Amino acid sequence: MTASTAAVPDPVDTGEPGTVPSRPAPPADHRRPEQGPRAGQGARPGPGSGAAQGHPRATAGRPAATGADADRFDVVTLGESMVTFLPSRPGRLADVPSFERAIGGAESNVACGLAAAGHRVAWVSRVGADGFGEYLVDTIGSYGVDTRAVQRDPQRPTGIYFRTAGERVLQPAQEPAQEPAEGSAQESAREPVDGYAAGGASDAAPGGATDAAAGGATDASAVLPAAAASEVVYYRAGSAASAMSCANMPADVLRSGRVLHLTGITAALSPDCRALLRDLTGRDVGRDTDRDRVHRPLLSFDVNHRVGLWRAGDDPGDVLRDLARRCDVVFVGDDEAHALWGVTGGPDAVRAALPEPGVLVVKQGSTGVTVFHHPEGAEGAKDTQDTEGAKSTQDTEGAGVPPPPDTVTFVPALRVDVVAPVGAGDAFAAGFLSATLRGLPVRDRVRHGHLTAAAVLTVPGDLAAPPTRAQADRLAALDAAGWAALHLAPGWTGTPPVPGTASAGPEGPDSPVREVDAP
Repeated sequence: MTASTAAVPDPVDTGEPGTVPSRPAPPADHRRPEQGPRAGQGARPGPGSGAAQGHPRATAGRPAATGADADRFDVVTLGESMVTFLPSRPGRLADVPSFERAIGGAESNVACGLAAAGHRVAWVSRVGADGFGEYLVDTIGSYGVDTRAVQRDPQRPTGIYFRTAGERVLQPAQEPAQEPAEGSAQESAREPVDGYAAGGASDAAPGGATDAAAGGATDASAVLPAAAASEVVYYRAGSAASAMSCANMPADVLRSGRVLHLTGITAALSPDCRALLRDLTGRDVGRDTDRDRVHRPLLSFDVNHRVGLWRAGDDPGDVLRDLARRCDVVFVGDDEAHALWGVTGGPDAVRAALPEPGVLVVKQGSTGVTVFHHPEGAEGAKDTQDTEGAKSTQDTEGAGVPPPPDTVTFVPALRVDVVAPVGAGDAFAAGFLSATLRGLPVRDRVRHGHLTAAAVLTVPGDLAAPPTRAQADRLAALDAAGWAALHLAPGWTGTPPVPGTASAGPEGPDSPVREVDAP
């Protein structure tokens, strides 16, 4: 197996599986009556309108959308977002005197990251008809995300959660998840966030599967702070988003983008949410009654296993593996694969557990990322649904026919002065998908993911202004030695640094982008 560094042309919709589809024309009006503007307000902003709400990067690199073009999306995301309460000082939740309000949600984080990078993005969800729901919709919209398909539920509340500074723990596959308390779910200790493990990763890069352009610099790593005990308490049981279902979610909007991004968090919210994800990822998605192929978005799925969200009797391992096998681009941490499926042995073992996706992105914490991609799916993914009369990858796997051989690309992680690890996995997915939409080589997709994650790692919250496209392209194009020498500190994207950390000056030992001797 060899590393792939060849340039990939800008994706176009050829009607064949394996390409990132071009934007289809959506229905004339994808708003439902209950999704209309609140009394006394205008319609929700469409793509390109985020600048009007004051976000500095909302329209960076993107012309204003007008006319019919304003209703077409690069990416649509579906999932719950919540109001997050962050402690004003370190300590136990019982001891923290006050909290700062923010937003948190894997799918909305990805949507905001992609919109800030210049893509046209829609976020689809449900929120309560309450002040927290209004805050969520307005804040996410301020990044340039289209929120017109977000429904407001007068009977159910918007979810909220409280957390301390540390992270949560993943339980091994053999340990059953505990039944969450009614109205809340609590996770304690630590969990590597979205595959970005605190304190290092145990699995090295697979033998021989290093990125050729990286020169085998597999020991460059993200420098993360020592993990500390922490608390995360969710108040989301019975939330508006947990009532998402096939009956109330707008399928026309969800399938209107070039990419549909989903996560395993949604599957944990309720049986109706699981049924919705199965419907969206089903083999017949994008076909009419005559079985003529119509638009089908590229299906992107982040496993995003959250132990405390699953109830006793659920089987997250089976549910999440089934969903992942139906999708084109799958993100999973090697720690998640171990916790869910008992997989050990590094990225190759994870690929053996998930042979179907055209692109499998295995996150190895501070070691780096390994991507397995079928050669014919180099545009971003090989659609597991073939045209009429052909067997899908899933069908051939069941018939004993092996999937096509992979090309394997490993890219080492960056060294980063971490402020907080929360949201880094979502940012990585946003950077990777952004580069996929641009048709960049697989190595550069991973590097853009690392860089976008580094922007979030160097701020306290879940979201951060990403590097400009020119800045990210320049850093992603570095040779192996240059990439291994990067050391990113708070302020490296040009945003103000966190007080008490390295300054944002362009030169000198305290520069937020430093080059050090390659290991």
